Amino acid sequence: MSKAKPGARWTLWLPLAMFAAFVGLVMIGLYRPADREVASAMIGKPLPQFTLRPAAADRPGLARADLADGKPRLLNIFASWCVPCAVEAPQLAVLKAEGVEIAGVAIRDRPEDVATFLARNGNPFSRIGADDRSEVQLGIGSSGVPETFVIDGKGIIHYQHIGEIRPEHLPLLREKLMEAAR
Repeated sequence: MSKAKPGARWTLWLPLAMFAAFVGLVMIGLYRPADREVASAMIGKPLPQFTLRPAAADRPGLARADLADGKPRLLNIFASWCVPCAVEAPQLAVLKAEGVEIAGVAIRDRPEDVATFLARNGNPFSRIGADDRSEVQLGIGSSGVPETFVIDGKGIIHYQHIGEIRPEHLPLLREKLMEAAR
């Protein structure tokens, strides 16, 4: 019978120890879920300067000055080719019916496609700017569509909602609009 080298015995237990450590990390992850809230770097900062041509024939374009006129509002980033944008349309209609002003930025879209989208899903927007190269979208910290920002009357971003607005999100958006009005 051959003698094992000193210290070689612990190497037999190394795979089991590594597996136990892995299981421990997985269990920690399951019991302490990750924070799903994305913190925007633009909260509390002013919108960048921009001027966008109209994205729809029946609405004016959009400029930063339009969002700094003393009235808080929503700024919705959307696209006609975006399925979740159609999903949130009824919620935007509810907010508009409640008197919330909503400005829109259409991302990489054609006017005829925007018109078709609005005819099908409703048009809650007071103004719609065409962001053909996503410059405004990226400048305000948006990485996708849809996204909605609460803007105060001075053009400062107060809140960023990532993804489509669902009925359960309406109370939070109303609260954020009220905070932006103060």
